[in-house]
Amino acid sequence: MADDRELCIIDLGLIEYDEAHRFQRAAARSRVRGEIAQDLLILCEHPRVVTTGRSTKSGNVLASAEKLAQYSVQLRDVERGGDVTIHEPGQMVGYPIIDLKRHRQDLHWYLRQIEEALIIALGEWSLVCGRRAGQTGVWIADRKLASIGVHAREWVTSHGFALNAHNDLTTFKWIVPCGIAGVTMTSVERECAALGVVAPGAVALRDSVVRACAGVFTLAARTANQEVLRAIRAEMSEPVTVTR
Repeated sequence: MADDRELCIIDLGLIEYDEAHRFQRAAARSRVRGEIAQDLLILCEHPRVVTTGRSTKSGNVLASAEKLAQYSVQLRDVERGGDVTIHEPGQMVGYPIIDLKRHRQDLHWYLRQIEEALIIALGEWSLVCGRRAGQTGVWIADRKLASIGVHAREWVTSHGFALNAHNDLTTFKWIVPCGIAGVTMTSVERECAALGVVAPGAVALRDSVVRACAGVFTLAARTANQEVLRAIRAEMSEPVTVTR
Protein backbone atom coordinates (compact mmCIF):
# COMPACT_ATOMS: atom_id res chain seq x y z
CA MET A 1 0.00 0.00 0.00
CA ALA A 2 1.24 3.50 -0.83
CA ASP A 3 2.25 5.63 2.14
CA ASP A 4 0.27 8.87 2.02
CA ARG A 5 2.81 10.50 4.38
CA GLU A 6 5.51 10.46 1.72
CA LEU A 7 6.77 13.29 -0.46
CA CYS A 8 7.57 11.69 -3.80
CA ILE A 9 10.47 13.40 -5.60
CA ILE A 10 10.55 13.59 -9.40
CA ASP A 11 13.58 15.18 -11.08
CA LEU A 12 12.95 16.14 -14.70
CA GLY A 13 16.39 17.70 -15.23
CA LEU A 14 16.68 20.40 -17.88
CA ILE A 15 13.34 20.47 -19.67
CA GLU A 16 11.38 22.85 -21.87
CA TYR A 17 8.89 24.90 -19.89
CA ASP A 18 5.87 23.69 -21.87
CA GLU A 19 6.77 20.04 -21.27
CA ALA A 20 7.18 20.55 -17.52
CA HIS A 21 3.94 22.54 -17.41
CA ARG A 22 2.10 19.68 -19.08
CA PHE A 23 3.69 17.17 -16.70
CA GLN A 24 2.82 19.06 -13.52
CA ARG A 25 -0.77 19.66 -14.65
CA ALA A 26 -1.17 15.94 -15.28
CA ALA A 27 0.33 15.20 -11.84
CA ALA A 28 -2.07 17.64 -10.17
CA ARG A 29 -5.09 16.11 -11.92
CA SER A 30 -4.03 12.64 -10.79
CA ARG A 31 -3.57 13.90 -7.23
CA VAL A 32 -7.00 15.57 -7.23
CA ARG A 33 -8.66 12.30 -8.26
CA GLY A 34 -6.71 10.30 -5.70
CA GLU A 35 -4.93 8.20 -8.32
CA ILE A 36 -1.71 9.27 -6.61
CA ALA A 37 -1.88 8.88 -2.83
CA GLN A 38 1.27 10.86 -2.06
CA ASP A 39 2.24 14.49 -2.28
CA LEU A 40 4.87 15.24 -4.92
CA LEU A 41 7.79 17.57 -5.47
CA ILE A 42 8.76 17.97 -9.13
CA LEU A 43 12.22 19.49 -9.61
CA CYS A 44 13.69 20.77 -12.85
CA GLU A 45 15.39 23.64 -14.65
CA HIS A 46 14.31 25.36 -17.85
CA PRO A 47 15.86 27.00 -20.89
CA ARG A 48 15.36 30.77 -20.75
CA VAL A 49 11.69 31.69 -20.46
CA VAL A 50 9.69 34.65 -19.14
CA THR A 51 6.46 33.63 -17.43
CA THR A 52 3.61 35.92 -16.47
CA GLY A 53 1.01 35.13 -13.81
CA ARG A 54 -2.46 36.31 -12.92
CA SER A 55 -1.15 39.43 -11.15
CA THR A 56 1.24 40.60 -13.87
CA LYS A 57 0.76 44.29 -14.52
CA SER A 58 1.07 45.99 -17.87
CA GLY A 59 4.62 47.17 -18.47
CA ASN A 60 6.39 44.64 -16.25
CA VAL A 61 7.61 42.74 -19.29
CA LEU A 62 10.13 45.18 -20.74
CA ALA A 63 10.58 43.54 -24.15
CA SER A 64 8.19 42.31 -26.82
CA ALA A 65 7.77 38.62 -27.57
CA GLU A 66 9.58 39.24 -30.85
CA LYS A 67 12.53 40.88 -29.09
CA LEU A 68 12.74 38.07 -26.56
CA ALA A 69 12.65 35.50 -29.35
CA GLN A 70 15.68 37.14 -30.95
CA TYR A 71 17.59 36.17 -27.80
CA SER A 72 16.02 32.69 -27.59
CA VAL A 73 13.86 33.68 -24.61
CA GLN A 74 10.35 32.23 -24.64
CA LEU A 75 7.31 34.07 -23.25
CA ARG A 76 4.49 32.18 -21.55
CA ASP A 77 1.33 33.32 -19.75
CA VAL A 78 0.24 30.78 -17.14
CA GLU A 79 -2.41 30.27 -14.47
CA ARG A 80 -0.22 30.70 -11.39
CA GLY A 81 -0.50 33.61 -9.03
CA GLY A 82 2.08 36.36 -8.85
CA ASP A 83 3.68 38.71 -11.34
CA VAL A 84 6.32 38.17 -14.02
CA THR A 85 9.40 36.04 -13.41
CA ILE A 86 12.26 34.33 -15.23
CA HIS A 87 13.48 30.77 -15.53
CA GLU A 88 16.90 29.97 -16.96
CA PRO A 89 19.53 27.21 -16.73
CA GLY A 90 21.23 27.01 -13.35
CA GLN A 91 18.06 27.97 -11.49
CA MET A 92 16.29 25.35 -9.35
CA VAL A 93 12.58 25.20 -10.11
CA GLY A 94 10.24 23.27 -7.82
CA TYR A 95 6.62 22.35 -8.44
CA PRO A 96 5.09 20.93 -5.23
CA ILE A 97 1.88 18.98 -5.88
CA ILE A 98 0.50 19.08 -2.35
CA ASP A 99 -3.01 18.11 -1.27
CA LEU A 100 -3.73 20.78 1.32
CA LYS A 101 -6.77 18.83 2.55
CA ARG A 102 -4.17 16.55 4.18
CA HIS A 103 -2.39 19.50 5.76
CA ARG A 104 -4.16 22.85 6.12
CA GLN A 105 -6.61 24.42 3.68
CA ASP A 106 -4.94 27.82 3.67
CA LEU A 107 -2.91 29.11 0.71
CA HIS A 108 -1.25 31.82 2.80
CA TRP A 109 -0.04 29.15 5.22
CA TYR A 110 1.18 27.09 2.27
CA LEU A 111 3.19 30.01 0.84
CA ARG A 112 4.84 30.55 4.22
CA GLN A 113 5.74 26.83 4.36
CA ILE A 114 7.45 27.00 0.98
CA GLU A 115 9.36 30.08 2.09
CA GLU A 116 10.33 28.35 5.33
CA ALA A 117 11.61 25.29 3.49
CA LEU A 118 13.89 27.40 1.31
CA ILE A 119 15.10 29.45 4.28
CA ILE A 120 15.99 26.24 6.14
CA ALA A 121 17.70 24.69 3.11
CA LEU A 122 19.80 27.78 2.41
CA GLY A 123 20.72 28.02 6.08
CA GLU A 124 22.61 24.74 5.66
CA TRP A 125 24.99 26.67 3.38
CA SER A 126 25.67 29.66 5.65
CA LEU A 127 23.06 31.87 3.96
CA VAL A 128 20.91 33.72 6.49
CA CYS A 129 17.71 34.33 4.54
CA GLY A 130 14.29 35.59 5.47
CA ARG A 131 11.05 37.16 4.33
CA ARG A 132 10.13 40.69 3.39
CA ALA A 133 6.88 42.16 4.70
CA GLY A 134 4.12 42.19 2.11
CA GLN A 135 6.16 40.38 -0.56
CA THR A 136 6.17 36.65 -1.19
CA GLY A 137 9.55 35.00 -1.70
CA VAL A 138 12.89 34.48 0.01
CA TRP A 139 15.35 37.33 0.55
CA ILE A 140 18.87 37.84 1.84
CA ALA A 141 19.03 41.41 3.16
CA ASP A 142 17.38 43.48 0.39
CA ARG A 143 18.22 41.01 -2.40
CA LYS A 144 15.80 38.41 -3.71
CA LEU A 145 16.94 34.81 -3.97
CA ALA A 146 13.71 32.95 -4.68
CA SER A 147 10.34 33.75 -6.23
CA ILE A 148 7.11 31.87 -5.52
CA GLY A 149 3.89 31.72 -7.51
CA VAL A 150 1.27 29.02 -6.97
CA HIS A 151 -2.02 27.70 -8.24
CA ALA A 152 -4.51 25.39 -6.53
CA ARG A 153 -7.48 23.37 -7.70
CA GLU A 154 -9.62 21.52 -5.15
CA TRP A 155 -6.86 22.33 -2.64
CA VAL A 156 -4.19 20.55 -4.67
CA THR A 157 -1.31 22.89 -5.46
CA SER A 158 0.78 23.31 -8.60
CA HIS A 159 3.45 25.70 -9.86
CA GLY A 160 5.77 26.71 -7.03
CA PHE A 161 9.22 28.23 -6.54
CA ALA A 162 12.23 29.36 -8.55
CA LEU A 163 15.47 29.48 -6.58
CA ASN A 164 18.38 31.30 -8.17
CA ALA A 165 21.24 28.89 -7.64
CA HIS A 166 23.98 29.02 -10.29
CA ASN A 167 22.21 31.03 -13.01
CA ASP A 168 23.91 34.22 -14.22
CA LEU A 169 20.75 36.35 -13.79
CA THR A 170 21.16 38.17 -17.10
CA THR A 171 17.68 37.28 -18.34
CA PHE A 172 16.12 39.36 -15.55
CA LYS A 173 17.01 42.50 -17.51
CA TRP A 174 13.97 41.85 -19.72
CA ILE A 175 11.42 42.21 -16.88
CA VAL A 176 10.53 44.02 -13.67
CA PRO A 177 11.08 40.94 -11.46
CA CYS A 178 7.92 40.02 -9.55
CA GLY A 179 6.67 43.52 -10.39
CA ILE A 180 9.06 45.07 -7.85
CA ALA A 181 10.74 48.12 -9.36
CA GLY A 182 14.43 48.37 -8.54
CA VAL A 183 14.70 44.94 -6.93
CA THR A 184 18.13 43.29 -6.95
CA MET A 185 18.01 39.62 -7.89
CA THR A 186 20.80 37.48 -6.50
CA SER A 187 21.85 33.83 -6.49
CA VAL A 188 23.18 31.20 -4.10
CA GLU A 189 26.49 31.23 -5.96
CA ARG A 190 26.81 35.01 -5.77
CA GLU A 191 25.91 35.20 -2.07
CA CYS A 192 28.27 32.38 -1.12
CA ALA A 193 31.08 34.10 -3.02
CA ALA A 194 30.40 37.32 -1.09
CA LEU A 195 30.75 35.37 2.18
CA GLY A 196 33.90 33.62 1.02
CA VAL A 197 32.33 30.16 1.29
CA VAL A 198 32.03 27.45 -1.34
CA ALA A 199 28.61 27.35 -2.99
CA PRO A 200 26.83 24.00 -2.93
CA GLY A 201 26.72 22.04 -6.16
CA ALA A 202 23.38 21.41 -7.84
CA VAL A 203 22.92 17.96 -6.29
CA ALA A 204 23.86 19.05 -2.76
CA LEU A 205 21.54 22.04 -2.93
CA ARG A 206 18.77 19.87 -4.32
CA ASP A 207 19.16 17.45 -1.40
CA SER A 208 18.94 20.32 1.09
CA VAL A 209 15.75 21.62 -0.52
CA VAL A 210 14.20 18.15 -0.62
CA ARG A 211 14.93 17.56 3.09
CA ALA A 212 13.53 20.94 4.06
CA CYS A 213 10.37 20.60 1.96
CA ALA A 214 9.68 17.17 3.43
CA GLY A 215 10.34 18.51 6.92
CA VAL A 216 7.97 21.49 6.81
CA PHE A 217 5.12 19.27 5.62
CA THR A 218 6.04 16.42 8.03
CA LEU A 219 6.57 13.96 5.19
CA ALA A 220 9.21 11.37 4.33
CA ALA A 221 11.04 12.13 1.08
CA ARG A 222 11.21 9.25 -1.39
CA THR A 223 12.03 8.99 -5.08
CA ALA A 224 8.78 8.51 -6.98
CA ASN A 225 8.19 4.91 -8.03
CA GLN A 226 6.95 3.62 -11.38
CA GLU A 227 3.35 3.44 -10.16
CA VAL A 228 3.33 7.19 -9.54
CA LEU A 229 5.01 7.93 -12.87
CA ARG A 230 2.55 5.71 -14.75
CA ALA A 231 -0.40 7.55 -13.20
CA ILE A 232 1.01 10.86 -14.43
CA ARG A 233 1.85 9.57 -17.89
CA ALA A 234 -1.66 8.19 -18.25
CA GLU A 235 -2.83 11.81 -18.15
CA MET A 236 -0.51 12.81 -20.98
CA SER A 237 -0.64 12.11 -24.69
CA GLU A 238 3.16 11.79 -24.81
CA PRO A 239 5.54 10.79 -21.99
CA VAL A 240 8.11 13.12 -20.49
CA THR A 241 11.55 11.69 -19.71
CA VAL A 242 12.46 11.58 -16.00
CA THR A 243 16.20 11.83 -15.40
CA ARG A 244 16.32 10.43 -11.90
